[in-house]
Amino acid sequence: MGRVEELLRRTVAARGAGHLTLIDPDSQSAAVAAEIAEAATSGGTDAIMVGGSVGAAGVVLHETVERIKEKTNLPVILFPSSVAGLCENADAVFFMSLLNSRSTSYIVENQVLGAPLVMRYGLEPLPMAYIIIEPGGTVGWVGDARLIPRKKPELAVAYSLAAKFMGMRLVYLEAGSGADSPIPAQMVAGVKRAIGSDVLLIVGGGSRSVGAATEMVAAGADLIVTGTAVERSSDVTAFVSDLTRSIRR
Repeated sequence: MGRVEELLRRTVAARGAGHLTLIDPDSQSAAVAAEIAEAATSGGTDAIMVGGSVGAAGVVLHETVERIKEKTNLPVILFPSSVAGLCENADAVFFMSLLNSRSTSYIVENQVLGAPLVMRYGLEPLPMAYIIIEPGGTVGWVGDARLIPRKKPELAVAYSLAAKFMGMRLVYLEAGSGADSPIPAQMVAGVKRAIGSDVLLIVGGGSRSVGAATEMVAAGADLIVTGTAVERSSDVTAFVSDLTRSIRR
C-alpha cells in the first residue's frame, strides 16, 4: 500500500468520509482545469482525479496534470479509460477493471498493456473494481458495460464481493457522469455491508447536491466523487466546501 492510498484511508478513518474532485481534460483547457483544482483544494477536497471517457489522453492529459500540480499539493490520481489515459507526471492511478463490461479489453487487456507503463512511470497503482450502474452515461457506452439495474442491488453486491475476494482494495460504483440521480442508497448500503471496512467504497455519478452526497455517505460510501457538478459550479470553492463539511464526521 502506497502513500496515496494510505492518505485516503487515513482521511476516511479520521473524518468518516472523503471527497474526490474529478476533472476531465477534454472539458476545458489545462489552465481552467488547474483553476478548478485550486478552488476545489481551497474547498477541502482530498485528492484530484484526472480522466474521462473520450479525449483524455496524450498532450492534453499531460499538460492538464502538469498545470494542476502547479496549483495544488494534493495527490493527482489518474482515472484512465484505457492505456492511453496514462502519463508519467501524476502521483497515482486507479488501476481498475470494469468488471461488468462485455469486453475483455476493459476487464484485463488494457490493464496488461498499461502495467509496464505504470511501473516505468513510477505511478502508485490503486487496485480497484469499477462497476457501472444504470443509466451509465458515456462511460457505460464506451466501456460496453452490462449495466447493473438500479432495482437489483444484489447484483452490485455480488460483483463487489468478487472484487474483494480477488484482492481489490477499492470498489467504485458509478452511475455515469451527469446522471439524473445518484446510485440508490439501498445499493450502496448493501455493497458496504458485504465488503466491510477493509475495502474502500467510492460512489460517483449523479451526486450533484450536498443532500445526495450526504445520503450516500450515510448509506456507507467512504469516498464521494463529483465531476460535472464541480465543473458547472459558479463557485467551486463554496460548492466543495459545503459538500465536504456535510459528509465529514
